[in-house]
Amino acid sequence: MPGYARPMIRAVIFDVGETLVRDDRYWASWADWLDVPRHTLSALVGAVVAQGRDNADALRLLRPGIDVAAEYRAREAAGRGEHLDDSDLYEDVRPALAELQRLGVRVVVAGNQTARAGELLRALNLPADVVATSGEWGVAKPRPEFFQRAVEAGQADPGETLYVGDHPANDTLPAASAGLRTAHLRRGPWGHLWAQDPDVVAIADWQIDRLTELPTLVR
Repeated sequence: MPGYARPMIRAVIFDVGETLVRDDRYWASWADWLDVPRHTLSALVGAVVAQGRDNADALRLLRPGIDVAAEYRAREAAGRGEHLDDSDLYEDVRPALAELQRLGVRVVVAGNQTARAGELLRALNLPADVVATSGEWGVAKPRPEFFQRAVEAGQADPGETLYVGDHPANDTLPAASAGLRTAHLRRGPWGHLWAQDPDVVAIADWQIDRLTELPTLVR
């Protein structure tokens, strides 16, 4: 429509895995726990990603019948559970989030992670107004209720909210269906594999290579 201007972006919501945080340590720790070569598990993760399957299916291929939740608890009990520190963050995370806050944009971190991951993320003291996970909310992507919670955390209308993530099925497509604007990040196996997917190209408002591109987009 001539003269129509889309609303300005007032909130940016970030996925976590392979958007803010490298998954290297996560999968390496699982390989060590299951006593298999790290490359083996990494290759299986790539295979299930290419097939559009759940990431945890890589663990099930290694150990048919594995109870992933029970193994997770056993790892925690053995002192070999989840861990995050600044070395797990991509180098553009702090500069990008800090600049968005400087511009007056509300920054929310919300991804499909455990409650323990939420604690670890908050301990990093990221430049973010809200840090939450699906494990804490009791609802996970791609369910619409997750994006409703994320929008509430952003305190802006869906059309004024930008969701940034690498995964089309969990991030770009359901966020767009919920009325949010979207930026597909070409990062990690999912981001690169589906960067040229026709649905992603058609639906994403932007495709970016680095988070530091975002402040220019939202100005």
